[in-house]
Amino acid sequence: MTATDYDLELDARGLFCPEPVMMLHNRINDVQPGGVLRVLATDPSTTRDIPRFCQFLGHELVKQLEEDDLFIYLIRRGQ
Repeated sequence: MTATDYDLELDARGLFCPEPVMMLHNRINDVQPGGVLRVLATDPSTTRDIPRFCQFLGHELVKQLEEDDLFIYLIRRGQ
């Protein structure tokens, strides 16, 4: 995954529920509609919360990866 795969990044490593999703709610507004935000998180609850966030608010969860204790999400901002 390269920087060209996303437009902005949110580093939520070390934060616990509900902080990563609260930060995501603010940061997604910094991305243009159709743009991609990469989220880095260490809280396992994000595997449940971030897909629900995307579904509820109309954003596309492009990719969800887990590398050791790191969760990586690529989210395409909806309209």
